[in-house]
Amino acid sequence: MSSDDIPEPDRIEGAPHPRETTRLFGQDPAQAAFLDAFNSGRLHHGWMITGPKGIGKATFAWRAARFLLTQPLDADDGLFGAPPAPTSLEVDPDHPVATRLRALSEPNLFLLRRAWREKPSPARLQTVITVDEVRRLKEFFALSAAGGGRRVVIADAADEMNVNAANALLKLLEEPPENATIFLIVHQPARLLPTIRSRCRELRLSPLAPGDMAQAMQSAGTETDDSAALATLAAGSVGEAIRLTHQDGLKHYAGLLQLLNSMPNVDRPAALALANSCAGKANEARYDLTLRLLDLLLTRLARAGAGQPPEVEAAQGEIQIFARLCPDIPAARKWAQGATEINARLGHGRAVNLDPSTLILDTVLRMNEMAAELVAR
Repeated sequence: MSSDDIPEPDRIEGAPHPRETTRLFGQDPAQAAFLDAFNSGRLHHGWMITGPKGIGKATFAWRAARFLLTQPLDADDGLFGAPPAPTSLEVDPDHPVATRLRALSEPNLFLLRRAWREKPSPARLQTVITVDEVRRLKEFFALSAAGGGRRVVIADAADEMNVNAANALLKLLEEPPENATIFLIVHQPARLLPTIRSRCRELRLSPLAPGDMAQAMQSAGTETDDSAALATLAAGSVGEAIRLTHQDGLKHYAGLLQLLNSMPNVDRPAALALANSCAGKANEARYDLTLRLLDLLLTRLARAGAGQPPEVEAAQGEIQIFARLCPDIPAARKWAQGATEINARLGHGRAVNLDPSTLILDTVLRMNEMAAELVAR
């Protein structure tokens, strides 16, 4: 397999890689905070970039890396005094550093991510970031910085490190190399060692508002006819919105909603068709999408009964269907408890490799039982 064909663990299918993305939408406060730290001379050596998946954390890290690697370490006052402080993280896309970063050939940047392993067969992406990758990072710091400038590390995602890798990285954070900045992209901070978290400055990014979401999707080359419904399903994550678009997620959610609407006399042929559509290795993406959307459907249903109906319907008739099956707070509690039980059963089923179609059908039938109990009250 050529290097161009190797999948990248930090790339969302159907979207440009964050290193290829020049614009960042909806994260002005985070950019301002980082720029203020730089201009005031309080640039921390470790930055923990947190927030939900798909909201621009990696794009921010690559944007900050481009900026840092184009800034001189010591500004020479020269004849006309010190240059003005930068007011933006913007870098000309044609700048040599930007060009090298896109090609992953910038000598002063190290990308720490899950590795591709050719052996043992079959070739595959590692499921975690191993200590071997962090050892390569140590070798990177053992060399002198090209041009005597800054060095930047992007770990995407840092919460994918195993214990040995995390401990090795901790040593670097405890004794950071001179003129180095380490960006840790973190989806679940609780999975990081507390000692790592304590040695980084946290910069939390927020889910995108619908307007920013639409601009980000357009910039990524992905557009939809129903951006409002997509934004509400994706919960402010442009990454999730892109996944849903390429997997026909809106249509699939509408189908799940109609299946819910048939309860407590569930449409069994539709339930069987749904289960069968998730069977087999070829349908793994469909299976994962179904699990995500079922969890989202149950969450939205319970919230509706608790007095928080959707502001935007993700599919036609959603609010009316929710009102029938979850009309009050006791029903919301029942659905919320049921959702927790269902997710636990699904998690166990996946852990022991139960047949996906069996798991999906079992989930639908359990939902039907819950609907029957509530309607019979």
